[in-house]
Amino acid sequence: MKRFKWVTLSALALAVLGLSGCGSNGDSKNASDSKDVTLKFSVWETFEAPGMKEIAKAFEKENPNIHVDVEVTPWTQYWTKLEAASTGGTASDIITMHSNESYRYMSNGALLNLDDLTKNGDIDLANYKEGISDLYTYEDSLYAIPKDVSTVALWYNKALFDEAGVSYPDETWTWDTFLDAAKKLTNAEKGIYGYAASNNAQDGYNNFVFQNEGTKLNEDRTKSTFDTPNTTDAIQWYIDLATKEKVSPTSAQLSENDPAAMFQSGRVAMITHGSWMANQFKENEYTKENADIAVLPKGKIRATQLNGLGYSISATTKHPEEAKKFLTFMASKEGNMIQAENGTAIPAYEGLAEEWVNSFPDFNAQAFVDEIDYGVLRPFNEVTIKWETLETETLQDAFNGKTTVKDVAKDIQDGTDKIISEAK
Repeated sequence: MKRFKWVTLSALALAVLGLSGCGSNGDSKNASDSKDVTLKFSVWETFEAPGMKEIAKAFEKENPNIHVDVEVTPWTQYWTKLEAASTGGTASDIITMHSNESYRYMSNGALLNLDDLTKNGDIDLANYKEGISDLYTYEDSLYAIPKDVSTVALWYNKALFDEAGVSYPDETWTWDTFLDAAKKLTNAEKGIYGYAASNNAQDGYNNFVFQNEGTKLNEDRTKSTFDTPNTTDAIQWYIDLATKEKVSPTSAQLSENDPAAMFQSGRVAMITHGSWMANQFKENEYTKENADIAVLPKGKIRATQLNGLGYSISATTKHPEEAKKFLTFMASKEGNMIQAENGTAIPAYEGLAEEWVNSFPDFNAQAFVDEIDYGVLRPFNEVTIKWETLETETLQDAFNGKTTVKDVAKDIQDGTDKIISEAK
């Protein structure tokens, strides 16, 4: 098996070899009906935790001898903690997995192979949004079951729009409409901006790249395509919102004030952000009253970044069969319905999005669902987090107005190609 160059998990190989008796082939003797078992389930999103606990509760009702502890670790600490736990063989039984990190965990043997669940019919991948399982497939094997799907839409402040006399955004908006509105909404004297253009690929400029028919990687994800006009022009247009048009706080300002926080305090009229923010904005008194959602403005085409989380099982779990049983329940229509009805996330399970929308009566959450049809799967390969970090760091001078995107594009493309090549 090809090994990713992740030194801190090298010791895990011995631990995984010792699990041959537990296996992932259904031969384990850990029969869930013969003893009481406690499974640990790791999540990072505080606003999703209640929904995950509801799913666990429903599972426990059907399986009284299996208890599930939902453990919440903030995103800023989640991956550091998981890496240490995986190295030491103490990772939670069930792990919420992100496409940012999936390849290095899959390629290092840190996750249990789940092929048996699809081969024996326990889980049918045809039930889930196409493409999400690809984020969690390594060497033709599956290591996470699709949990949800997410898109990025336009969050806007109705009060600020009303104050400026600007009509609310809708599906007729283009980049020009968006910029014109942002200019009218910006009030330098009051410290209010039309939009927040942060150095963030997922929530920000990737969406404009895709709308401009740009790409980040070639089709087989082995080469960077960053240094191409459609990509660089889109990112430069996005950066110009702050450096040229002055409708966005500067990069320095946004490094100290998160766009979501500025939006929640009424200092920014529009942000592009994900469906995962619906719960946070629902719980904030100001945004619950003043915020709403529209589809992203159209560029050359309609597009938004599509992503999705997954449910994985640690390779060092002492209860592989019980963990698989819980994973199968979470991946079922029933498990996904619970996730939808309490607003946890848009289920990856097809046909349940309406239930998620209904859990947010104060927002036009349907906008996120409407975008799924033209969502572009986030660019990924086994070293995504490395080349995305390079990209973010190299673009910083452009965001600061010290250079242009075209001037640094070749450095980003060459650097990305080098990272990909060294991982082979």
